[in-house]
Amino acid sequence: MSHEIQFVKKYSRESKSPFDDASTALWLANVVSEPDEALTLDYSRYIYAHRDACGRIVGISISKSMVAEHPDIDSQYLSGVPMLAVLLFYIDEIEAFCEHWADEFESFFLLPPDLFFEIAQWRWNAIVVNDHS
Repeated sequence: MSHEIQFVKKYSRESKSPFDDASTALWLANVVSEPDEALTLDYSRYIYAHRDACGRIVGISISKSMVAEHPDIDSQYLSGVPMLAVLLFYIDEIEAFCEHWADEFESFFLLPPDLFFEIAQWRWNAIVVNDHS
């Protein structure tokens, strides 16, 4: 049975995250389908951007397998500079994944994924570097 993937989900129940969030946007998951097949995902590796009721990103959650890839990270839930550092680490994968839902992405962020993440990479790098100076 096939179902449409919801890249952006508004919560219908209380979130389990530590954030004051109302929805999530899926920024990374494993694509397991072939190029000519309907998009099928495996959530063994994922990144969700958590958004508040006004749509602001308040943090991210990453899969346990991704936490294990980073010895300096001890939580699936990240915000601030640690969040930006993880997003920068995976930015090429995130951008490529978000291209699967580029029209919907642009309707939320007013830029297509390639431009959004190109600009974001510049900004996030500046924030992370300034935090470590």
